[in-house]
Amino acid sequence: MKRVLVGIKRVVDYNVRVRVKPDGSGIALDGVKMSINPFDEIALEEALRIKERGAADEVVVASVGNADCQQQLRTALAMGADRALLVDTASAGGAPGGDLGLEPLTLARVLLALVQREQPFMVILGKQAIDDDNSQTGPMLAALWDRPQATFASKIELAGEKAIVTREVDQGLETLEVGLPAVFTTDLRLNEPRYVKLPDIMKAKRKPLDTLSLSSLGVSSRARVKAVRFEPPPQRQKGIRVKDAAELAAALKQKGLV
Repeated sequence: MKRVLVGIKRVVDYNVRVRVKPDGSGIALDGVKMSINPFDEIALEEALRIKERGAADEVVVASVGNADCQQQLRTALAMGADRALLVDTASAGGAPGGDLGLEPLTLARVLLALVQREQPFMVILGKQAIDDDNSQTGPMLAALWDRPQATFASKIELAGEKAIVTREVDQGLETLEVGLPAVFTTDLRLNEPRYVKLPDIMKAKRKPLDTLSLSSLGVSSRARVKAVRFEPPPQRQKGIRVKDAAELAAALKQKGLV
């Protein structure tokens, strides 16, 4: 069976203004709307389109976090995924936001264990999560798996045992050819995720969602980096108007910016 594995992360919805706790210990999540990371939603949409074209038989979606992540996994099932896997981190101190607090290397090792379990010919992830912006999990998974990677993909075409991937770079477009199985991370322009309809949400309740533990996968959640304090960005200062380039240059020089 040709299987695509998609990783999704539970994050604060991109429409919500993120607020830091008054004591600076973290992000305020009480009562905040949570959603699938937008780039991961694009990854799932691409996997579903690959299946609809007949190039894959099954789409499996996976998330790492506590039981709250089931909501996002059910949304992924409603979009069209066939099965869902939740790697529960509650016993390992998982944070309410999902895998918040787990480092990219730990997540890559979890995904590697799922790859060995599911044997996919493609692993598709979002290029980054909008909460930490690391862009590290996909490349780390490819390194641990010892398979090719194509990151920041804006187009994916399958041709037998290889994939042709278009990437947007500073100089224009770059085309890569990678052998399968491989790891792909998705850029914003790859596709537009489909709208989830109510009948699909009802059907998703009957689709399988299995829960695994970190220990069952042989993965440790030992942290290597510790966040000591969170601070909101400084308030943006009011701009000034200048009459011409000479006045602009003088203002920049006065502020020591040139």
